[in-house]
Amino acid sequence: MQIIFDGKFEAAETPLVTSGNRGFRYGEGIFETIRVIRGRIRLSEYHFDRLFQGLALLGFEISGFFTRSYLAEKILELCLINQLPETSARVRLMVFRGDLAADGSLDPFPHFIIESAPPPFLPGGTPKTGLRLDIYQDGRKSRDAFSNLKSNNYLLSSMAAHHARKYQLDDSLILNSADRICESSIANLFCIREQVIYTPPLSEGCVAGVMRRFLLDQKHRLPFPLLEKEISPAFLKSAEEIFLTNAIQGIRPVLQFGQMGLSQKTTMQIQESLGEEFL
Repeated sequence: MQIIFDGKFEAAETPLVTSGNRGFRYGEGIFETIRVIRGRIRLSEYHFDRLFQGLALLGFEISGFFTRSYLAEKILELCLINQLPETSARVRLMVFRGDLAADGSLDPFPHFIIESAPPPFLPGGTPKTGLRLDIYQDGRKSRDAFSNLKSNNYLLSSMAAHHARKYQLDDSLILNSADRICESSIANLFCIREQVIYTPPLSEGCVAGVMRRFLLDQKHRLPFPLLEKEISPAFLKSAEEIFLTNAIQGIRPVLQFGQMGLSQKTTMQIQESLGEEFL
């Protein structure tokens, strides 16, 4: 398999960064996980909006060649070279800061790696089987401007994912600094209660997910009103349905939260109304 590093093709196993790389040492960077379907980047506008807004927040200087169209071209070229299935591929675009200069100044320009692979195995079986979730209690996520980034500082999400594997769950939910639920280790959270769909606002610290944004933009197509609301564990326990969303897996219904079984009826309707590619 090939990857792209700063615009050049390299074998996937090639060492790429030094021990002084600030993306490696301090997590100074962000990433996008992208679904490519039939030669098209799904929700590309949303991905690149989030990417370039994040790079601006992190103080990167964007050079002339580093554009949306350039990155899109490289992503599709890599999928073609790696001979991935035409129907679907998963891409990870990571952008990060390089080494300190000899005078100790920061490298202001973005460095990047693009990886591509077949679509992943979905935890919990098929998209319609349903996931099993519980809450990860050993960490809390802050609520600030950086919390909405898909950041390379991934420790809390990684530990929540470890917790899920340890207890044979499909995913774990993450609490914010106010002990409210903001997201899962890899997805945004939605719940349905009394014919209203709720999702935490970005002020709660959740990642600004592209599927989350898509559903908010398409809420007129949903069977119930969609509102942004702070979600406590107690509120979530009163929900009739829960579902998770991300760019790779689309919409995933939840079968069980803690010891509580859940309906999936409305979530299935939402999946069907948005079409097969958003399953």
